[in-house]
Amino acid sequence: SELTPTTTHVAVRLYPPSYDVRVEKILIPKIIHADDAIVKIQLAGLCGSDLHAYRGLESFSHPYTAGHEFIGEIVELGASFTTTHENNSSSPSSSLSNSTRPSLYTTLRVGDKVVSPFSISCGECHFCRLGFTSRCTHAICFGGERLEGAQAQYIRVPKAGGTLYKAPDGVAAASLLLCADILPTGLFCATQALNHPNLAHLWTGQPYPRSEDFSATIPADDLHVTIAVVGLGPVGQCALICLLYLLQSKKTSSYTVVAVDSVQSRREKTKRMIDACGLSAGSGSVVYADLSDAKTETQKASQSYGCDAVLENSHKKLI
Repeated sequence: SELTPTTTHVAVRLYPPSYDVRVEKILIPKIIHADDAIVKIQLAGLCGSDLHAYRGLESFSHPYTAGHEFIGEIVELGASFTTTHENNSSSPSSSLSNSTRPSLYTTLRVGDKVVSPFSISCGECHFCRLGFTSRCTHAICFGGERLEGAQAQYIRVPKAGGTLYKAPDGVAAASLLLCADILPTGLFCATQALNHPNLAHLWTGQPYPRSEDFSATIPADDLHVTIAVVGLGPVGQCALICLLYLLQSKKTSSYTVVAVDSVQSRREKTKRMIDACGLSAGSGSVVYADLSDAKTETQKASQSYGCDAVLENSHKKLI
């Protein structure tokens, strides 16, 4: 192993109360629990959330390593990863049958490339089984006083079998890094909008609420959906891409997406990205609008009824 108890690594540390960042050598993280993994960082991102504590908007009392977006390589695994499901019954982290532990506990190996979300999740509790991993009973965000972050050379990942994802082959590292935070954030935003009860008529073809009259149907003209995506920074671009992908995969009959940003270069870059992804086709259209044009374009697309949903991805002062 390249790790020894006295090995140090370089980390970016935040010191209280604010505006105090130091690059220091600290002891390398080690396995504490059988479900832990040690990851050698390949790339780590800087999130706006990291800046809250830096700017004094979130108080903290002890220095810590920042960062919660990362990809890397497994360099060490806890004992849970060296056994099969059948021999894993003694693990203190699981109240379920052995066969229901996350599959990474039997498939993850030293040397594997991995992508990590921004918080840990066990993959075994009630909330994880329902898919609400952010509400995991073990959830802790990387890069805080409770758990060291990824702006370093190495990181310890608790509950690694439920938290990490094996990186697919053939995807550039810079693209994989998007999967650690901002792409899932954009997907979540788009999914939340499309799953809202107010948009259920798009998928059922029936008026809201369906329980009143199952025989009623909606005229085709009323099935057109108008959605605005406000803010075309990185998260907004990811939200727009995910929204268009979902609309097209659901075979939405007719839609207009109004992509809004005050910066022309962002609008132009976003359009190039959408075209390159092949998402400009389909049964709908994308309109790129400045703030001054957004209301007019929305009214035009919706016959003056307004948006069916709005995906807001930027602080109003920034757009």
